[in-house]
Amino acid sequence: MKNILIVGVFISLSAVRALGATLELPSTPYTYTVLDQDLAAALQEFGNNLNIRINVSTHVKGRIRGRMPDLAPRDFLERVTTLYNLQWYYDGLVLYVSDAHEAESRLLVLNPVTFDAFKAALDALKISDERYVVRAAPEDGLVFASGPPRFIALVDQMLNGLVAEAQARRTLTTTAKPAPASVLMLFRGSSSTVIRDGRPEGPVLPEATHQDNVAHAPGPSQR
Repeated sequence: MKNILIVGVFISLSAVRALGATLELPSTPYTYTVLDQDLAAALQEFGNNLNIRINVSTHVKGRIRGRMPDLAPRDFLERVTTLYNLQWYYDGLVLYVSDAHEAESRLLVLNPVTFDAFKAALDALKISDERYVVRAAPEDGLVFASGPPRFIALVDQMLNGLVAEAQARRTLTTTAKPAPASVLMLFRGSSSTVIRDGRPEGPVLPEATHQDNVAHAPGPSQR
């Protein structure tokens, strides 16, 4: 028996607040009627019909049987992921759908980055997602992260980038410190000249004489 697919016509788009990057979906109902279809194929069709790039994990298994109720696309996505124990994450370009069993948990070393700076960077680039965990661990310099593979991959990349930047700044600061100035006192007869970093700064005690590496002012008999 042929699968029957009916897709509603979408006229208006509304920017629905996404939990990570903004996933723009229509507000009008997504009508999806199917008698029996592979779950991964149904999700790919969902992305195609809404012109959204979608990546469905090979671990997503199962079949959709029977008619789905008419729901707004966001509600449809949430219903399917709930019914089939899936997780979804949108990174701003691609909608990733994975099996909940693929979720990962990581304990990451923050040093030399602070947790506040790390979290602020995740928020600024819209990687943060309130459904998935990023929190400071009880031990200093550690952060615990948990979520679907794509989310964890971006969290990991962000931390690696911040650590590399902090280390580069530290190296630059260290190498930028001026070397101690080299100072040489050059004596020529009764005059002496200071040479600092290879450059003469002018005579010192022009009327002084130098004996045994000590500069003396001329005595009365020498005047």
